[in-house]
Amino acid sequence: MAAKVVAGCRRTIIFVPFPAQGHINPMLRLARTLVDHGDYVSVTVAIPDFIHRRMGQLSIPRVALVSVPSGLQDDGDGEPPGPPSFLHAMEHYMPAQLEGMLMTERDIVSCLVIDLLASWAIPVAARLGLPVVGFWVGMLATYRTVAVIPELVDKGLISESGTIISSDHIDSGHCNIHKNIADLHILPAKLKLRFKDLPWLISSSAVSRKSRLAFCLQIVNRTKDIRSILINSLYCEGGDSDLYDLPQGQEILPVGPLLFDDDGWKKMTAMWRTDQTCIDWLDKQSVGSVIYVSFGSWAAPIGPEKISGFARGLEASGRPFLWALKNHPSWRAGLPDGYMEKVACRGKIVAWAPQDDILKHRAVGCYITHCGWNSVLEALRHGVRMICYPISSDHFINCAYVVHMWEVGIALDSSDQSNVKECIGRVMEGEEGRHLRQMVDKLRKTITVGEAMCVAKRSLSLFMWRIKNNAIG
Repeated sequence: MAAKVVAGCRRTIIFVPFPAQGHINPMLRLARTLVDHGDYVSVTVAIPDFIHRRMGQLSIPRVALVSVPSGLQDDGDGEPPGPPSFLHAMEHYMPAQLEGMLMTERDIVSCLVIDLLASWAIPVAARLGLPVVGFWVGMLATYRTVAVIPELVDKGLISESGTIISSDHIDSGHCNIHKNIADLHILPAKLKLRFKDLPWLISSSAVSRKSRLAFCLQIVNRTKDIRSILINSLYCEGGDSDLYDLPQGQEILPVGPLLFDDDGWKKMTAMWRTDQTCIDWLDKQSVGSVIYVSFGSWAAPIGPEKISGFARGLEASGRPFLWALKNHPSWRAGLPDGYMEKVACRGKIVAWAPQDDILKHRAVGCYITHCGWNSVLEALRHGVRMICYPISSDHFINCAYVVHMWEVGIALDSSDQSNVKECIGRVMEGEEGRHLRQMVDKLRKTITVGEAMCVAKRSLSLFMWRIKNNAIG
């Protein structure tokens, strides 16, 4: 049974994000976009309490943040609860809390827009008879790799624990995890992706791989009846992607890239206090001279040895650099003794950086990135070339598009000092660097004023029409 929305009344949309900044921010951008497109819409964003305590108060008309109790002990200081804790809370505590909240508003709710990684909220909506629209924070390509898991299991290409099994479809002998996955027709061959780049295999632990696969399968099972999925990605990501099937009956609406345009929203939605001295420092640097380095707010520590390699490579490059590096021993233990003092004349290291402001600054010449999807979109939007060092999750697929499909960056094969120095030189100077600059400028125009932007606007208009006419479901 659909919600009883009376014609002419304001439509309320409930957003349920996954509790990570890289997921909450795109949903908030979508929320603002929707209310800007129609005065008949209001949005309520249901955020777990441990995230709500870390965020500023929004003052945007018709967008409200509400706190959903998680049952977790947290005082709002320091790092929020980790994945094991909040994943358990999402499955075993928060559904009842969300259901109680929705019960009081169900007659004015048009639909729920649920981050598919927060699939725990889908059964809640089903019990209340409320329509659901899915939201995928990353590329359509990464959604495809998740959606195809049941098919891969049925065909005997992967085991129920997620490992690759030898098959005539893959290899006549023993399966090679480094082999290109093109024969599976999941993603374009041009990407040169290997089996080990599949999101649930990016771990050395069999327990972790099995857990990742179970999480993915849960998403697929819960989303199979959802009609429409909003994707924070670009129309026509590239290659022959459109040849590959998606789950039957599902409609994909590309609405990306969803990015902030004003400083007010960026400040209000930041979970950590950023170091604004970055901008003053950049103002003193030459145009296009600075290497910006960041591995995101969500990625696990990469280890002291790798941090040491990056530190020495940045120093050996002889170029100014700005490095957003968490102020925690798990990240900074690899810095050589006295490193920050030694490089202070041309290097700056901060705990948290205003990334969007940095990437649009004229002094930035390239970005060493983990290839989180939001980071990639921000770099593309501002026309910044990338050096890719993927760490986990969807980073490897995103990296493949950056390097092989769009040719707007290069891959960093290792964190060795010599490799870091060499890649910086390749991007910042010479013919290869000029080619990357031309390609990223071209893609930037597609995103900001070209076909991708036009398709995103059409997708949003269609979604808004359905909301206005109570046609979701």
